[in-house]
Amino acid sequence: MATSQVLLTVVMAVFLVFIAAWLVRIEEWRSYSPLGASGASSETGGTHKEKPSGIVRWLTTVDHKDIGILYGVYSVAIFGWAGFTVLIMRFELLTPGQMLISTSFYNALMTSHGLSMLILFGTPILAAFSNYFIPLLIGADDMAFPRINAIAFWLLPPSAILVYAGFFLPAIPAAQTSWTMYAPLSIQQPSPAIDLMLLGLHLSGISVTMGAINFIATIFTERGEDVSWANLDIFSWTVLTQSSLILFAFPLLGSALIMLLLDRNFGTTFFTVDGGGPILWQHLFWFWGHPEVYILILPAMGFVSLILPRFSDRQLFGFKFVVYSTLAIGVLSFGVWAHHMFSTGIDPRLRVSFMAVSLAIAVPTAVKTFNWITTMWNGRIRLTTPMLFCIGFVSNLIIGGVTGVFLASIPIDLILHDTYYVVGHFHYFLMGGTVFAVFAAIYYWFPLFSGRMYQKTLAKAHFWLSMLGVNITFFAMLLMGYLGMPRRYATYDLTIGPIDVLTTLHQSATLGAVIITVAQLIWLYNMVTSWLEGPRVPTADPWNLEENGLRTPEWAWFEEKRETALADGGEEADEDSKV
Repeated sequence: MATSQVLLTVVMAVFLVFIAAWLVRIEEWRSYSPLGASGASSETGGTHKEKPSGIVRWLTTVDHKDIGILYGVYSVAIFGWAGFTVLIMRFELLTPGQMLISTSFYNALMTSHGLSMLILFGTPILAAFSNYFIPLLIGADDMAFPRINAIAFWLLPPSAILVYAGFFLPAIPAAQTSWTMYAPLSIQQPSPAIDLMLLGLHLSGISVTMGAINFIATIFTERGEDVSWANLDIFSWTVLTQSSLILFAFPLLGSALIMLLLDRNFGTTFFTVDGGGPILWQHLFWFWGHPEVYILILPAMGFVSLILPRFSDRQLFGFKFVVYSTLAIGVLSFGVWAHHMFSTGIDPRLRVSFMAVSLAIAVPTAVKTFNWITTMWNGRIRLTTPMLFCIGFVSNLIIGGVTGVFLASIPIDLILHDTYYVVGHFHYFLMGGTVFAVFAAIYYWFPLFSGRMYQKTLAKAHFWLSMLGVNITFFAMLLMGYLGMPRRYATYDLTIGPIDVLTTLHQSATLGAVIITVAQLIWLYNMVTSWLEGPRVPTADPWNLEENGLRTPEWAWFEEKRETALADGGEEADEDSKV
């Protein structure tokens, strides 16, 4: 067993060295010129060639729009897996005792679900929109480093395979460390699946870091002549801040993962009880873990700040304050990690300082919320599907934020720590927040990247079922937390406590999860059928933005593309119009 673990570690190390050497030897990073509307590509020397078609196109593309689509498809697949795992877990929790699956398999599903949603889905789905739209919003031809952009994506599928290896290889049990991978549990479990998972997460971190460098370089160096820092769009501001957080947070996570691999395979004592100590892992993990929350929520806030004013028929209220609050969140996010560790016995003086910063970070979020509400208050609201998801985002974010303020208070946190209250708070923030903003962006830009319109009735059904399911599921978890129900338990057949009430709340949460699942199936059906057979958008301004002076640059690009396609004698909805 030990020999196989060492072999796997060496193989992955050789693989990473190979990738590094390959990147070093690649020349002319920026020789690629993106496709024009006619489908021709300008290469070094002035030659022209047609864009490849079929599978070759997707395997070799360095076009930022194509890579954005690849990120999106990959993320949807991961989202489906993560949703499937949590559905099994929720059905297991319908009754207090063990019913469907073993406790070990439950723990494996819980580990997979957390890592999938936070790392393998959350960051890539935001990168999908960043790749597709940031060059269009800032007037750039493409990303600063198109080939690095493509490599960053193609590192993700092997990373997911490594993370899920324990589910596909019958000879080794899946990792059961939870997504936090706390020592000493993550050191003592012998399964090679944990080593593969750690290597996969490390590979994913490399991908995310490469993407962040590319976004920063693009926004700094590739802006059009008419785009200054004063008029840079709010979505680009949030992605710039997110990318800066990634550069500080993910390398530290990668270092911690390497230290954990060394503890598991080479006898080091970074996180062992008789060495550096398990608490060291918690410090390093949460120094990444809490900024990761803002890495996931900041671009989502950018979506809402960009889309919500379009359907309020007015400019965003307090644009500069939204930008300043974004930067403030980026700075403060690195000073709050230890509020996850109030119950570990750290110095009370340190606890108080982290409590103060954790309470302070709620202020810039409240500023954003005030600006969104004020934008709607003085506007003429159009309840389109993107607007509904923006309103749902704001509503859920308020609940998630307020419940988080309670956890920032030391006395309350000591009571609610490691209960379902934390799970409810966290999911209100990310499922009810980030995912809702992503859906708002999908519906808002669907006519642009597909050339077609979705079924509006199904889209609104998707919103209302999602809103209903999210609030049923996670409000029930908040109540369970108040009743003392601990999280990460596969069973809860306890001899004390309000078992009947907890059972009812678990069943309510499962009902909500089923409703959420039905909603996402409706969304998937709507997207696929609309992409293939939906009505073509009749104009380049499907949301009537130009009437109020609210059209943003990506829609101008869409109009130019349509006009060029028509001038070439084709239809605006030919094959290229879908990307």
